[in-house]
Amino acid sequence: MSYIQTLFFHAWEYFMDIVLLLLFVLIFNLLTPEQKDVEVLVDYMTGSFFSEEQAKMDTNYFNIELEMVQIWKDRTDGPWLYIEQAVAKSKDKPYRQRVYQLIKRSDGKIESIVYTIPDPLRFSGDYKKEFPLLRLTPDSLTLKEGCEVVLYQADEGYFEGSTIDRNCSSDLRGASYATSKVIIHNDKMISWDRGFDENGNQVWGATKCGYIFKKKLNRLQRKW
Repeated sequence: MSYIQTLFFHAWEYFMDIVLLLLFVLIFNLLTPEQKDVEVLVDYMTGSFFSEEQAKMDTNYFNIELEMVQIWKDRTDGPWLYIEQAVAKSKDKPYRQRVYQLIKRSDGKIESIVYTIPDPLRFSGDYKKEFPLLRLTPDSLTLKEGCEVVLYQADEGYFEGSTIDRNCSSDLRGASYATSKVIIHNDKMISWDRGFDENGNQVWGATKCGYIFKKKLNRLQRKW
């Protein structure tokens, strides 16, 4: 490829990035205020995340990789997200696979409803596909009743939320209930899942603070 051709190629690539960015801004501005925060939350939540940096600084934490993608985009009762979470060295064997349904509540908060997947390992790696979980429908999922996370957007722009009281039952490692707290920024996510026995003693989960997942930025995000 000649110098002129190379120069033209990069100029065209840069131009297309600008067009895509302007298109995103146009679509975003057409949304109602009620829709905007949900769309922002989806943008913050989707992508590839990793806790490698935290694991290097504190051996009490593992290098965990988290993949979150939007699914079933033609449905009007969402958005819906598919989540895979795995230890980095065993990425093909996720220990957690979930589906989240985001619902805007009348009080302005956003509820993230949690579902489990039947025989989940058959969908391991589905986040890489153009249409993840295409073979599943919501009626095949199992609701984790009481485990929904209620989120609100802070004035600074990030989202914060948690489960409610002791509503999320858990029998893992002798637990009676589980709690989840999360803070979601545009470039990172802090997630703190813990299990407690009936007396309120913690029996599993991180003890110091939540896992800090840094988001892997794509080419367009790095430029802008």
